[in-house]
Amino acid sequence: MNSLLDPAILFFVFGIFAGLIRSNLEIPAQIARFLSLYLLMALGLKGGFALSHSGLNWDIARSLGLAISLALIVPTLSYLVLRKLVSGFDAAALAATYGSVSAVTFITATQYLEKHGLSYGGHMSAAMALMESPAIVFAVLLANTLRQAAPASTVSAQTGVEPRPAASSSIGKIVHESLTDGAQLLLIGAMLVGILSGDTGKAAMQPFSGDLFKGMLAFFLLDMGLKTARSLPDLRDKSPLLLAWAVLAPVCHAALALCLAWLLQISAGDGGLLMVLAASASYIAVPAVLRYAVPEASPSLYFSLSLGLTFPINILFGIPFYLQTAQSVLGGAH
Repeated sequence: MNSLLDPAILFFVFGIFAGLIRSNLEIPAQIARFLSLYLLMALGLKGGFALSHSGLNWDIARSLGLAISLALIVPTLSYLVLRKLVSGFDAAALAATYGSVSAVTFITATQYLEKHGLSYGGHMSAAMALMESPAIVFAVLLANTLRQAAPASTVSAQTGVEPRPAASSSIGKIVHESLTDGAQLLLIGAMLVGILSGDTGKAAMQPFSGDLFKGMLAFFLLDMGLKTARSLPDLRDKSPLLLAWAVLAPVCHAALALCLAWLLQISAGDGGLLMVLAASASYIAVPAVLRYAVPEASPSLYFSLSLGLTFPINILFGIPFYLQTAQSVLGGAH
């Protein structure tokens, strides 16, 4: 209940309420884009300032290695399960969506840790960036494999979309776009700025990246609440099995991250954030790429499940549950 009474979370709930009663409240798209970029820039700076103190060590390498491993394991497991519930293309798209990460979920989790005085490494911002792209590449490879395995006429008849030819150049283009995405580059660039500027830069940027951060996050979550409310009607015609999967799969992914973090003796703060990342799903970056890379998949399926169901559950209940569980299990890890 204490977590739900956080101002940023309350603005998210208010946004859902305003959307459900069909209010004309709306955040202009350009302002929402600015808020997103601001949050990533501020997060990158915070991570960079922290890394300027800690430097690179074996603990950081273990956390980043585990992040990359989760980015490969989660979409693979998701596809193997989803292939029994939906078509191959839809399974690939959903696996990519849930195998990638949500920056806002991660940022909200860092705010939870800071509010409760729990430490975490600045390198976890880099972990988030590393976990975004592998699932996209995984989906593109799967989609090309499915196109090669089935005649073009069969795929077109099943999906109603003329499939793209499976070519290595298309994979290269998708990889390039995912690695050079402006938001991701901003996060990494801000982190480098923080590392290079150190304490001097931290003091200079504090009014921007520190004092304003909570208010900007609340404003952005208000917009996300409005978007969540608008995506809820799309869930009505979805299979109960898919709805159950969208609720339970993130918990399983978080449990996997917890087990691996325990084996590798990851600290509680870093392990908790890895659980949050593993349990999150992308609702902006990956869906935008999938519309081009896997046009045979249904956008309403992967977008509504990730934004309408998984995202609000993680924001309202998942984050405190995952982070408190990590504190209980990994509290002695160092």
